[in-house]
Amino acid sequence: MKTKNEWLQSVYQPAVAKHPERKYNHKNLSDMEPDPIYTQDDLHDWDAERDLGYPGEFPYTRGVQASVYRGKLWTMRMFAGFGSAEQTNERFHALLKAGQTGLSTAFDLPTLMGYDSDHPFSKGEVGKCGVAVASLADMEILFRGIDPEQVTTSMTINSPANAIWAMYIANAQKQGKNLSKIGGTIQNDILKEFIAQKEFIYPPAPSVKLVIDTFEWGPKVVPKWNFISVSGYHIREAGATGVQELAFTLADGFHYVEKALERGLDIDEFAPRISFFWDIHNDFFEEIAKLRAARRIWARQMRDRYGAKNPKSWMLRTHSQTAGVSLPAQQPLNNIARVAIQALAAVLGGTQSLHTDAFDEALALPTEEAATIALRTQQIIAYETGVAGVVDPLAGSYYVEKLTNDIEAAALGYIEQIRAMGGVEVGIDNGFFQLEMAEAAYRYQREVEKKSRIIVGVNDFVQDAVQVPLQLIDPEVERVQEARLAQVRRERDPARTAAALAALRDTAVTGANSMPAFLECAHAYVTLGEQMDVLKGVYGEYVEPAMV
Repeated sequence: MKTKNEWLQSVYQPAVAKHPERKYNHKNLSDMEPDPIYTQDDLHDWDAERDLGYPGEFPYTRGVQASVYRGKLWTMRMFAGFGSAEQTNERFHALLKAGQTGLSTAFDLPTLMGYDSDHPFSKGEVGKCGVAVASLADMEILFRGIDPEQVTTSMTINSPANAIWAMYIANAQKQGKNLSKIGGTIQNDILKEFIAQKEFIYPPAPSVKLVIDTFEWGPKVVPKWNFISVSGYHIREAGATGVQELAFTLADGFHYVEKALERGLDIDEFAPRISFFWDIHNDFFEEIAKLRAARRIWARQMRDRYGAKNPKSWMLRTHSQTAGVSLPAQQPLNNIARVAIQALAAVLGGTQSLHTDAFDEALALPTEEAATIALRTQQIIAYETGVAGVVDPLAGSYYVEKLTNDIEAAALGYIEQIRAMGGVEVGIDNGFFQLEMAEAAYRYQREVEKKSRIIVGVNDFVQDAVQVPLQLIDPEVERVQEARLAQVRRERDPARTAAALAALRDTAVTGANSMPAFLECAHAYVTLGEQMDVLKGVYGEYVEPAMV
């Protein structure tokens, strides 16, 4: 049998001399140039037992569960949230009725930034990019009629994560639910806010301290809950490549592990509840290989560097979402195809749960029809394509295995670079992440502008604008929220409110675990803004330094 080089020289080169290759950029989105063909020659240093293994076994390249989707399909967790708590509750029930198997909650910008809906900074933003939640009263309405012991819930919230999680738990307690039976995920990844999304409140050190409070408290009180979803999604949406997303996200995860160990926590108590969240972009094979490399890096580092003994601590469990940034406003119906391809890559990469974006998200919050099409896309993949019947069907592919190796090596190079500079917080302070992502985003944009990278309907195959129905938010939502907040403040016990806020302040001053104080604030109907203001008085507010 010919070697790869022999075939390239004797067969491929004469062929392209006769019919030249297209003058097109074949590089993937991480700027890696693929070869025309891959063979066993590309895997000369690859060991199947060491690098691949079996599903459900170390190093988990092929998946963290042995049966993967033959045993249980991925959770179909569609992101939803807009307007008032009443409106989003109605959407939640509609999605569950349509076959969704888990909830994922989007909060509006005031909530993400820790402001009450009646704060002057909230004007014009209440309910626009998610649901408005300012107190336990909103949380009670948001999940009305939904059993937290039966439906798992993900909540995308970061700086105010402790307070919002406490409200969810308080609502479950008021319903008489057993906290050991409720499951879900709170995103709670503050490092990626400093790196990419910029929805921070306090400086990095106290912000990370609040995260580690959940590591310490969560396994003892809510053992089935994932108290963090370390999120590459927002890093990728901010312009990072796939390799940068992988490296920066895992570096964040390792940083949290190190901070928890510094506090004296048992790695095998908290590590099994760490989860991850990835962006699934357009380059099909890159995304599959990225998820496989992520599991392998995490497993090896957790076992060999950090000394975790429990195999569950080695398992990288993940939620994935199709890439919102890849869905242009031009010819929005094309986005249905993009989402389907991205979703298939996530499934072939072994995700545990998945959100598929709606085709109209570049224009407005999804309509109910668009959200339903996105959910149906997952269901078609699950039930009509046959891909759920075979565990890791791409294992052994010369290209996939080589690409997995290459992505792993490139990501580890970044991780070691971050460690050498002093860690993630140092990298945030010196602008390392921002500059790396800015350079990647600039390179990608130049490729699009020069048409060396074609985006169908944007820089080629262009046609007249297509009009689609839009989901618009009624400004009346703001008035409803203001009225509810006024009622909460009028009817709550002022002595209990004051005592709860004083206890929260004490935890910030003394360094004690904050979660019991946040939970009492929730039950006392202390508003989100009131809680964040108390902590601002102790921690201060973070202002990002200018990068020059």
